[in-house]
This record gives sequence, structure tokens and C-alpha cells, in this order.
Amino acid sequence: MEHRLLLRYGMALLGAATLIITVAGVASTGSAAPRRPCSPLAGVELPNTTIVSVSAVPATGPVPTHCAIQLYVTNPPARDRVNVAVWLPDKWNGRFQGTGGGGFVGGNPTTTPGPALQAGYAVAATDTGHTGGSGSFALNTDGTLNWQLIADNGYLGIHEMTVSAKALVRTFYAKFGFRSYFNGCSTGGRQGLMEAQRYPDDYDGIAAGSPAINWTKLHPSQLWGQLQMLLAGNPIPTCKLAAATQAAIKACDSFDGLTDGIVADWQHCRFDARSIVGTETTCGTITNGDAELINKMWDGPRGTDGTQLWYGLERDADLTALNNAAGPFAITLDWFRYFLKQDPAFDWRTLTYDQYLLLFQQSVLQYQAVIATDDPDLSAFRDSGGKVVFWHGTADQLIYFRGSVDYYQRVEAAMGGPSRTGKFARFFVAPGVTHCGGGAGAAPVDVLSAVVAWVEKGTAPDVLAGRRTDATGNVVLTRPICRYPLIATYTGSGPADDQKNFTCTRDRHR
Repeated sequence: MEHRLLLRYGMALLGAATLIITVAGVASTGSAAPRRPCSPLAGVELPNTTIVSVSAVPATGPVPTHCAIQLYVTNPPARDRVNVAVWLPDKWNGRFQGTGGGGFVGGNPTTTPGPALQAGYAVAATDTGHTGGSGSFALNTDGTLNWQLIADNGYLGIHEMTVSAKALVRTFYAKFGFRSYFNGCSTGGRQGLMEAQRYPDDYDGIAAGSPAINWTKLHPSQLWGQLQMLLAGNPIPTCKLAAATQAAIKACDSFDGLTDGIVADWQHCRFDARSIVGTETTCGTITNGDAELINKMWDGPRGTDGTQLWYGLERDADLTALNNAAGPFAITLDWFRYFLKQDPAFDWRTLTYDQYLLLFQQSVLQYQAVIATDDPDLSAFRDSGGKVVFWHGTADQLIYFRGSVDYYQRVEAAMGGPSRTGKFARFFVAPGVTHCGGGAGAAPVDVLSAVVAWVEKGTAPDVLAGRRTDATGNVVLTRPICRYPLIATYTGSGPADDQKNFTCTRDRHR
């Protein structure tokens, strides 16, 4: 199929005055428009794919000259429509980059990826079969589940984007041997790891941040704190939640040997909210009831027999994002309304504890295969030569950091231990960093470049560069982002805001 595509594209190019045939393939002269004409791409034929438009886009500011292709993929007999955008820069670096989305948004095929194009990547994005951030796509008009759109969003849409985009890359540049990378955070991080789990040959390297893996446990868990406050009749004001977080940070800050507002030694931070009962805040005194609920938010959901169902937020994470008076997180509500109850009008406030536990179990059993993204067997990805780097901030206020720790530990167990796993998959911890960046800590900088170096040069990353910037973009803190389970430890001399004065060490409490 690939040879036929290239032949058809080459025949179309014969009418172009700038065509030069060389041993290496197609070369061309420069101009304001792409040196390779874009229009022949409109005639490319791919299975179940319709090319909607092909445009030659001149350089604008930092965005280089490129071809922009809009297409959609269907899966007969379903009437789905997975919209895909592909951008092909004139000055190509020989690499393809697939991109992801956030929440229920599969990606953004309507926005030009300027930085990636500027770096020379051929790029693709997809909406994974639906537009907007609502989870309502999961239901047909008659209230039944639309399993095709659920599959498109869960795993299939990104794969179809990848297949169609790589075919266009091969055709346009007349080159088969190029590297493919996936880059995403949050849902994008989940999508990247799902590719490694389901389609191990799609990408040579994957960079995944704050991944929304363990999806079927993640979203029921996000309702835990709200449900506990509802059942207790005690909606805790945000200033009390914030006070508890700050008290925990203060108590655990120095565990790594440095007091800097960052809980680097997260593994030993077990602050108990009962220690701040009686503390005065601007919204009242912290009570025993408040402390009990806050501890439950940190601990995570449990069954009636005390069995832990999933994790809670870390002590340095903002509790208010999931537990504020405005109600549950929107994505969480959509998961319950459209996927579990199949009722857009469902009122979460009618839930009992027992009903919640049943819905938690339903979530895991009903959607495990399609979207959980928790399979630790990455042997096919490993055997394909793939490399994956993923990271997570301890202060993530939306996605449970320990869920990523749990997943990586299971990968290590399935793949033969830390040493063997580290030959193709590495996990990094960013203390004090919130969801996909921000917070008191230093967030990883350009993880994708680390993946590229690993794939193309064999340089496996032991440390990721991390930095924090202020509101004006000035760098105010640099710090090494250490490979799990190491932590960044201050050497004892030099400025504490400079990464060169830190080393990655084993748990100092051992």
C-alpha cells in the first residue's frame, strides 16, 4: 500500500516544474510556498479515510511554511467520524510527532502546533471522534452506550490518527525510515501509554506527563471526598482545606534535609490532620470532623471492610480542586452521568455509600478493556525497540500521583525487575509540581528531547532537567527531576535554587 501511495503521489508531481528526481527520492527548490507541492496529497487513498482539505500554508512569524491536511476516518458499519489534522513542514527534521488531549478532549486538530512545526516535526492531532470536552458522546440518543465512540476516545482514535498521518508523511517526503514519537500530558499521557500497551509498533518513543492512567479507578476516586463530606453533612470550606495542605507541607518539608516549601521526600510524609484540630482559620476553627474528612481525602476510597480501593491526593496537593463547595470535578460528574448511570440528569447527591461502592466496581469491570490504560505488560513495546519516559508531579491536584507509582511498580514486576524495565521504560517524580506543571516545585523541561536522545543515540535519561518560572517567565528555580525511586538531595552548599547543588540519592531514611 505504501509503495502505491508513493507512486501515485510521484506521478502527480510530474506536472510540477520544480520536480527533480534523485536517487534519494524527491528534491525541490525553495519558495514562499512549500517546496514540495501540497495539492497531490488530496489524491492519496487510505482505507476508510476521506481527505477533506489540503492547504499550502506560508510561514507566519515563527511558524514555518507547511502543508495542512484535514481528514477523517470511519469504522464501518458505525457512523463515527474521527477527525484528524496533519501538518507537514517544508523543513522536516525526519521525525513524526503524535499529540494528545486533556479530559474527554481527544486532542486539538483545529489549532496549528507552532512550536512542534518550528522544531521541524511532522505533527498530527485528532478529536478521537467527538468535539468538545463533555462526556455526553458516550450515549446514543436513545440512552444506550455508544461503544464505537467510547472506543474511539479510549484507544482507537489515536491509533487511526497515527496510521493515517504516518502514511501521509511517507508519501509527502518519499521516505520510509523516519522516527515516530508521541507527546502528551494528562489524557495525552494516558493516550501515549495506551499506545505502548495496545499498538506497540506505532511509536519509537513516548513522552507522557501526569498520565490519566488507571482511568476506571481514577474517576470514581475523584468523587470520594465530595461524597464523604455529603454523607457527613460537613462541606469543608476551602480555606480549611488550604490550611491543612500548608500544615502538611510545613511538617514534611525538611524530611529531605532542606526547608524550601517542597516536599521532596514524599514517601515519608504521613501528616495527620488531627494534629491541627483547633487551628483558627479565616473560615472557622478546624474541628475533629474536618480532620477526619481531610484524612479520608488523603487516604483515598475504601470499602466497607476497610479495603483500599484506590489512592488519595498527596499531602502537598491542593485539596480544593476536587473538594470545593461548587461540587465535583466536571469530568468526574460526566463519568458517573453518561458512562455509569447512563442518565444525563443524574444527581450525585442522591448517592449512598453502598451505591458508590457498586458504581466503583462497575466502572472497573465495565470499562477496563476500553480505557483503563493500566496493563503492565509492555513486552511487545519493549521488543519493538520502543522507549517510554513518563513523569508525575507529587502535588497533582487532579490525578492521583500514587496511581502512576503503582503502575510503574507493576510494570517493573511484569517486565523482570527495575534493571530490565529501565532499559526501555523510566518513571520520574517531580516533587511539588501540580498537574502537568506549576506549583512550588521544578517541572520537567522538554521531556520529548530526552526520549529522542534515548531512541536515536541510546542515551537513557537518568535525570530530567526541571525548572520553575515566575509570572513573567523568568527562571527562579532549577532542580534535577530524579528517576524513581530516587529523590533530589541538597549537597549542603551553594544556592538551593540551583540544580547543580543537588544529587539524586536513595531514600535518606533507609
